[in-house]
Amino acid sequence: MAAPDRFDPWDPAFVADPYPAYAGLRERGRVHYYEPSDQWLVPHHADVSALLRDRRLGRTYRHRFTHEEFGRTAPPPEQEPFHTLNDHGMLDLEPPDHTRIRRLVTKAFTPRTVERLRPYVRDLAGRLVGDLVEAGGGDLLRDVAEPLPVAVIAEMLGIPESDRAPLRPWSADICGMYELNPSEETARRAVRASVEFSDYLRTLIAARRADPGDDLVSGLIAAHDEDDDRLTEQEMISTCVLLLNAGHEATVNSTVNGWWALFRHPDQLAALRADHTLVPGAVEELMRYDTPLQLFERWVLDEIEIDGTVIPRGAELALLFGSANHDPAVFADPGRLDLTRRDNPHISFSAGIHYCVGAPLARIELAASMTALLERAPSLRLAKEPERTPNFVIRGLTGLAVEVG
Repeated sequence: MAAPDRFDPWDPAFVADPYPAYAGLRERGRVHYYEPSDQWLVPHHADVSALLRDRRLGRTYRHRFTHEEFGRTAPPPEQEPFHTLNDHGMLDLEPPDHTRIRRLVTKAFTPRTVERLRPYVRDLAGRLVGDLVEAGGGDLLRDVAEPLPVAVIAEMLGIPESDRAPLRPWSADICGMYELNPSEETARRAVRASVEFSDYLRTLIAARRADPGDDLVSGLIAAHDEDDDRLTEQEMISTCVLLLNAGHEATVNSTVNGWWALFRHPDQLAALRADHTLVPGAVEELMRYDTPLQLFERWVLDEIEIDGTVIPRGAELALLFGSANHDPAVFADPGRLDLTRRDNPHISFSAGIHYCVGAPLARIELAASMTALLERAPSLRLAKEPERTPNFVIRGLTGLAVEVG
C-alpha cells in the first residue's frame, strides 16, 4: 500500500484520498517526473493555471508533428475508431482547427440556448427528487445525479427519450480511455462504444439534415461563419460525443462527490439547509474541495523550463487540478470545506482556450439538483458508506445510498 504522501494513481488508498499526496508533491517542488506514466506532474495552482494558457503546450501535437517526429508511437490500428472520434473533438485539437470548431459550436451553444433550458432543468430536478422522496430514499447517483445531466444534454441535442438508454454506458466506456495507462479491455470497450455512438449520431444527423428542428444538432448543421466554414460530419459527431461526455461526467461526479462531502461536514450541511442562498457558492466550493477531473494532460510542443527543470519537446505534462485546487498559496486553509468561501479561483472547468464551453449549463444543473434536494428532502441522510470508483482521473463514487424521512 502506498504511503499517504506518495503519488500512486493505481493504489486504492491514494484514490480514496489523494490530497495528502498532493501536499507532499507541492512541498517537494514545482514539477516531478513520474516514470510509471511517463509524465511530468505539476501540482501548484500558479503553474497549472499558467500552463493551461501556454501555447508552447498542446492537447495534440499532430498539427505540427508526425508521431515519429515527436518521438511517440502511433496508436494501435484496432483503436482507430476511438481515436478518430476523440481526435476530431475540439477538446483534443489546437488552432486553427480548434478555433474554427469552437467558434461554430459557440454559435449553436449560446447563452440564450443554455438559459432557455433553466426551467426544464429545474422541473426535471424537482421530479427526480420527488420520486426519491416518495421512495423513502435510494441511490442519489442512479436516481438524481446521473439522469439529470444525461437528459439535459440529450434534450439539447434532440435525442429522443426512447434512444437515451445507451448514452451513459457509451460515455463511461469512452471516458475509460482518459485514465492513466488504460488496459486492453478498456480500449476494446471504448472502441466498441465509439463505433456504436458514431453510427447512432450519423443516422441522427442525416435525419436532422432532412428535417431540421430546434435542437443543437440542427444548430451545428446550420452553423457557419463569414468564410462559410462548416463542421464536417466527423466533427459534428465528435462534438456531440464531447458535449455528452464532458456535459454529464463532471456534473454526475460533482453531485455525488459534493453530497458525500456535505454528509461528512454536518455543520456545513446545516448552514446550507438554513440558508439556500448559499447554493451558488456551495457549488463552486464543492467542485474545488473534491475535484471531479483530477488531471488534465498537455504535450510539450516547444521546450519549456519549470523552476530550473528543462522539459523537452515530446514530453507530456500532467496538470494536477485536484492539487491546484488545494494549494494553500491560493486557498486559505484548503483542506477545510467552507461554503461561504469568497475568493475561489478553482480550475475545475480548466482555463485558456480549452475552458469548458458547458460550464454555465453545469452550474445550472448542479444548483438545480442541490436546491431540489434541500427543498424537498430536508432530512436527506446517508444510508451507508459509499465506495470510490477505481478511477483516478475522473473522480467519483460507485453510488451514494441515502434515506429520506
